[in-house]
Amino acid sequence: MIRVVMLGQGLVASHLMVGVERIKKNEIKPYGVPLAKYELPYSISDIKFVKSYEVDPSKIGKTVYDVCKKLVGEVLPVPEELREVTIGEGIHQGSMKGIIKNPVGLEEKHGLEEAVEKISDEWVRLEPDVIVNTITTEEAFPFKNPEDLERAIKSGEEKVSASHAYAYAAWRYAVKSGRKVTFVNVIPSPLANDPAVVALYEKNGLVVLGDDGATGATPLTADLMEHLAERNRYVKFIVQFNIGGNTDFLALTKPERNKMKEFTKSSVVADILGYEPPHYIKPTGYLEPLGDKKFVAMHIEYKTFNELEDSLYINARINDSPALAGLLVDLIRIGKIALDKNLRGTLYEVNAFFMKKPGPLDAKSVSRIEAYYRMLCWLRDLGVLRGG
Repeated sequence: MIRVVMLGQGLVASHLMVGVERIKKNEIKPYGVPLAKYELPYSISDIKFVKSYEVDPSKIGKTVYDVCKKLVGEVLPVPEELREVTIGEGIHQGSMKGIIKNPVGLEEKHGLEEAVEKISDEWVRLEPDVIVNTITTEEAFPFKNPEDLERAIKSGEEKVSASHAYAYAAWRYAVKSGRKVTFVNVIPSPLANDPAVVALYEKNGLVVLGDDGATGATPLTADLMEHLAERNRYVKFIVQFNIGGNTDFLALTKPERNKMKEFTKSSVVADILGYEPPHYIKPTGYLEPLGDKKFVAMHIEYKTFNELEDSLYINARINDSPALAGLLVDLIRIGKIALDKNLRGTLYEVNAFFMKKPGPLDAKSVSRIEAYYRMLCWLRDLGVLRGG
């Protein structure tokens, strides 16, 4: 069994939890789960959700079933099993101000250090193996070393992101309980790219995976760049943008948050091509009627033989949250496998496939096709992958 704690009970977490429970009951096939056709030491049925955390007062104290009924109940049946999972009060460090009405956080009542201790104490009781961070995109900055991070937590500094506070709480939980844990970060906050977090986890035998889950346009862009690079075609410029209507796109209307996402989305270009053509790759807008089904548009112009010019145009509508939820099913299972194999720190072989900005710091992005087969080889070398 893999015991899982969720941070943020929005659309991603709701689709993940509903989908996993439906797969367990054989109601649906595991489409969108990249490793579903392979045999791993843990099946999807081994995933057990034990708690969720929120800063939205309309969700705190409710069951996950109640929230999922409201968020996805009109389009999906919500399994009764989710009545057993409750939503506790989390940490937001100001990240949700202006995004939701009257956000609340434990740090506002107790101070940041005590809030971290309260959450880590609860995790000692819950015994999670994997903690999954799906909170809304926030402004966040890396720390130089574990001492700087610890000092900032203890002094309650505003610059500490909610993600860093949770990652530190996971470390405190491990210290208190003697258990190991994997922290999966699928938002842009730099955790697997933060030397402080990676060093803290390496020292204590923990794992952090991240940063920023790659679901739709970004992995497609990466694979198109690889396709062009392999054929020695010169890319003149790239335009890629997304418009959506969910909470994450609402948060990205704040310039400092949009900058975080833009950085993780754009980093792939130079890594794969070896040069940086003019490009515009960023989330560009929020339109509520689009809901969770975002609009994606791409235009790539390049030079081919005889220096003639060709163009690619792509338009798509993509269910945003389910795409990321499917990846999380594998990240949870790999996270537990990594602990069983006594791995520590961050795992580039995993991050390179699943993340927009794969940790550790200064690691290169590669096409997702290449990253996928590298990851399969890595899992086979670990002795944990069969079939396919």
